[in-house]
Amino acid sequence: MVDFNAMLAEAVDQELDNLLPAGRELEHRLFDAMRYAVLGGGKRLRPFLVIAGGEIFDMEMAQCLRTAAAVELVHAYSLVHDDLPCMDDDDLRRGRPTVHVKFDEATAVLVGDALLTLAFEILADRRTSADPEVRTNLVAGLAKAAGGHGMVGGQVLDLWAENNPLDEAGTVRMQRLKTGEMIAFAGEAGGILARARPQQRQALRMFAHDLGLAFQITDDLLDAEGSAVEVGKATGKDAAAGKATIVAKLGIEAARDRATLLSRQAAAHLDRFGDKANPLRALCEFVITRSN
Repeated sequence: MVDFNAMLAEAVDQELDNLLPAGRELEHRLFDAMRYAVLGGGKRLRPFLVIAGGEIFDMEMAQCLRTAAAVELVHAYSLVHDDLPCMDDDDLRRGRPTVHVKFDEATAVLVGDALLTLAFEILADRRTSADPEVRTNLVAGLAKAAGGHGMVGGQVLDLWAENNPLDEAGTVRMQRLKTGEMIAFAGEAGGILARARPQQRQALRMFAHDLGLAFQITDDLLDAEGSAVEVGKATGKDAAAGKATIVAKLGIEAARDRATLLSRQAAAHLDRFGDKANPLRALCEFVITRSN
């Protein structure tokens, strides 16, 4: 299997380092915390989706990297806020203290706010695309994926489900919104940059949609079966909190089978792109075999 992280993580991290604010102004504590939140490792799954999708259409790497960085900044903001005591109350992320533990809660809230707004500043810049329609579509797509009809809406359902039962369909909807919509946008973003045909963009989106659900089920399996040392964050918290997950609904083996099926479905959506989609095909295997 291709190690997608080794292929592109260094370039993505360099782009993030270039785009994140730095300096010794009075607000430097915020800048330090932003950099701590973003540059502390991670799989860079969403940036890889953006870049590999753009490469199908021979897009310039510079444009793909800027778009990928914007998506990763929104993802990082969501993790910072998810870890807060009023949300999931986690002290460990990627094997390190979470931002509110390393700094403080108020700083963590502001870090999330700053990362989110920086992402849209990047997408709106002509250096991301000279085409204003492309920039508009990127901004609109990311806003929808991250907002009330996407990631934030999914987080609300996740919190609500701690005290209110969700059936399997409701659990799938919650996970599609919380995790799947951002991954779906990342999968489609390369096609948006390339002004690809609607059918091509839809195929990439459907691929990423199924991939995102498989990724989330694997996350839930790791929480149920993994150790904090392997996963890089506390495990066993979903069951303890009574969270709605596919693992809780179906059991471990059936959930693993569901993730495998979704992975195969995701790969099938790539048939129209031939060998250029091979890096994305390799990702389908990675998401269901990863250990963190």
